[in-house]
Amino acid sequence: MDLDAPISLLPLPAGTQVTATILCCNCGTPIDGTSSAGALCYDCIKTSVDISEGIQRDATLAFCRGCDRWLQPPNVWITAAPESRELLAFCLRKLRGLSKVRVIDASFIWTEPHSRRIKVKITVQQEAFQDTILQQTFAVEYVVAYHQCADCAKSYTPNTWRAAVQVRQKVAHKRTFLYLEQLILKHSAHRDTINIREVKDGLDFYFAQRNQAEKFVDFLSSVTPVRSKKSQELISTDIHTSTNSYKFTFSVELVPICKDDLVALPIKLAQSVGNIAPLVLCYRVGNTLGVLDPQTLQTTEIAPAIYWRSPFRTLADATELVEFVVMDIDPLGPSKGHFDLAEATVARASDLGANDTTYYTRTHLGRLLRPGDSVLGYHLSGTNFNEPNFEALEKSAHRAGQIPDVVLVKKFYARKKKSGHHAKGGRHWRLKRMPTEQGDVLPRKQDEDRIERDYEMFLRDLEEDKDLRSTLALYKAPDPTRARPQKMQGVESTGPAVDAAMDHDADDVTDDGQGDDDENLPRIDMSELLEEFDELHVKD
Repeated sequence: MDLDAPISLLPLPAGTQVTATILCCNCGTPIDGTSSAGALCYDCIKTSVDISEGIQRDATLAFCRGCDRWLQPPNVWITAAPESRELLAFCLRKLRGLSKVRVIDASFIWTEPHSRRIKVKITVQQEAFQDTILQQTFAVEYVVAYHQCADCAKSYTPNTWRAAVQVRQKVAHKRTFLYLEQLILKHSAHRDTINIREVKDGLDFYFAQRNQAEKFVDFLSSVTPVRSKKSQELISTDIHTSTNSYKFTFSVELVPICKDDLVALPIKLAQSVGNIAPLVLCYRVGNTLGVLDPQTLQTTEIAPAIYWRSPFRTLADATELVEFVVMDIDPLGPSKGHFDLAEATVARASDLGANDTTYYTRTHLGRLLRPGDSVLGYHLSGTNFNEPNFEALEKSAHRAGQIPDVVLVKKFYARKKKSGHHAKGGRHWRLKRMPTEQGDVLPRKQDEDRIERDYEMFLRDLEEDKDLRSTLALYKAPDPTRARPQKMQGVESTGPAVDAAMDHDADDVTDDGQGDDDENLPRIDMSELLEEFDELHVKD
C-alpha cells in the first residue's frame, strides 16, 4: 500500500490572522466567511434585501383652499408653507412604517404647482444582517385633495362666530379707543378675530373660539382699566349625546376717565388712596388710573376694582379746555418726574385787550412754561358743575378754600392751519389702523368731523407726550416728495385736469413738509420710528 509523503506543517508567524474565504452563493465573488451573512456579498445583499418594504410609497394630503391649511388627523388643521420644514415634517408623519427605519435625509422633488402632487425623496438606513447596515433612497408621492375645514365652512353660514367681545366706553370722544387700537396693533392681539365692527360708543370683536375671546379680554385687562361680564346663549342641543352649543358674549366696559380730564374724587376715596386732594387731573391711563394734584405734585394710582366700588364721573374733559396766556411764572423748587411745581399768573387769551383780569394758580408745568407761552386749562371761576362730588367739595369746610380759579393742563402749541388732504400737518410719521366694519347706522357728517378732530387731537398728544408714544409703534410715513413713475408708452393720459390736480397735491405736500419752521413745535425723532415693510406678492 502506497502512502503519501508526510507534509511538514510549519508554524505561522506570530500576529498572522487566518481569514476564511468563501465564494458568494449568488455571484461567486470571494468574501469573508466569518463576517458574511447568508453567504452573500454586499452588492448581492443590496439587490436582494429591501429595507423600505412596508413603507408607503403614496399617500393623500387634505388641503383647505380657503385658509391654506393642512388636515392633521383626526381634526387638527395646521399651517405650513409650500416646501417648508413644517410641511416636510407633516409629510413624513403621514407615512406608515417609517418609524421602523432610521431616516437619514429627506427633501422635496420639484413638481408643477398645478399638478396637485408633492414628491419627497427619503434616505433611510437599517441593519439587514448582523454588522451589515444598508442605506436606501426612494421617492414618495402625495396627492393633494381639497377639503374644506370647519372654520371655512362656518364662514358661509349665519353662525360665523362663537364668541364676541363688546368693548364700550361712555364718553363723548374716541381718543381712548384710538390709544387702545394702537396697543392692540402693537401686540397683535386682534390676529384671531374674524371680524371687527364699529358701533356706537365702542367696538365689537368676533372670534371663532371661546378661548380666543377670553385671551383678548385678559389682554384688555392688562393694558386698560376695565370690568367685564360674561353671558352665553344656547344655539342648539343634541338630545342623543347631551351636547350643547353656545355663543358667548363678553361685555367689557372701560373706565369713563381719559387723559387730561379734571376729576373730583369722593372725599372718602381721596383719603383712602393717600389722602390726596379731591380735585385732581388724570395724567395717565394704563391698567390703573394715574391722577395728579397740580397744587402739590402728589400722585396716586386708582385700581379698577377701587373705581368700580365707588365710581365717579369727570368734572370736565379735554373739549372744555380754555386757552390762557402766561403772564408770569415763578418756579417753587419741588419736582417729581417730569413735573415741576411753579406759581403762574395767567390771563384768558380771549380777554386780552378787553379787560385786565388775571388769575393766580399753581401748576405742575413749571419746566415747560415761560412768560408769553399759551397754555390750555380749565376755568373753574364762575363755572357751575352739576357734579355731586364737586358740590360736596364746595360745602366742605376744609376743602372749599383749596379750589383754584384755574387748573392748567398742558402747553398749547400754535399750528398753522392747512387745507386739503394734508390738513394733518404733513407729518413724517404715521400710525396703522385696524380694518373695521361699519355698523348698521352710518355716521353722520358731524360725527365724521368729530372723529377726525379726535384723531388729530390724539396725534398731537403723541407728539407732545414722549411717555405716551413710547408705549406705541410709530412708523415712517412714505416720502411724498419722491419722483412719480414715468408714464408708460401706449397708456392714455387721464386728462390735463387730473394731472394738474396731482401736481398741485404734490406741491402741497412739499409745502406742508417744510412750511413749519417753528423750532418750538414738538417733534418726533426719526430714531423713534419703525420701518414698515410691505408684504411681497406674486406680482412683485
